[in-house]
Amino acid sequence: MSSQKGNASRSRGQKHQNTTAYKNDKYGASVQVKIANSKVHDGLCQRCKEVIEWKVKYNKYKSLSQPRTCVKCSQKTVKDAYHVICKICALKLELCAKCGKKEDIVIPVNTQKQGDEDEEYTNQKMTGRSRRKDFNELDDDFGDLGSDDDDFASDSGPEKAGSSKALVPNVAHVSFKDC
Repeated sequence: MSSQKGNASRSRGQKHQNTTAYKNDKYGASVQVKIANSKVHDGLCQRCKEVIEWKVKYNKYKSLSQPRTCVKCSQKTVKDAYHVICKICALKLELCAKCGKKEDIVIPVNTQKQGDEDEEYTNQKMTGRSRRKDFNELDDDFGDLGSDDDDFASDSGPEKAGSSKALVPNVAHVSFKDC
């Protein structure tokens, strides 16, 4: 009659049954709910995957605000909530990243996606100004690709006598103030 775990003598069903299932995004999904719903839980055994999916489904999933310490390599590389082993160690040792047991991994860790997720994680934590600065630095790296080729082409040809004269900037518009 008891509903405790392992007692199989209960014969009747539930007394109260909900007519509609719970929806974690019923009143419009927040950013955290959208991220949790879209996240792929890889590197986990079947049971741990089901536990985390239950937490996402019933709005109990809380993402990490800062990386946690991996129990295998002692580095702050665990970026997924409820995990105790980083993806790199879990992949090398073939362990479940949540429980740490050597079980069958349902969805294996994809190392190519890991770099994208790490970059996305750092972009989420950056402020708007530093994110734009990073983006502009990337643009600067590739912005002068065509001009380098022109420089090499002009250096390889014979020089003219008039081009050896150094260019002097025009300083006629500059005014100096006495301090």
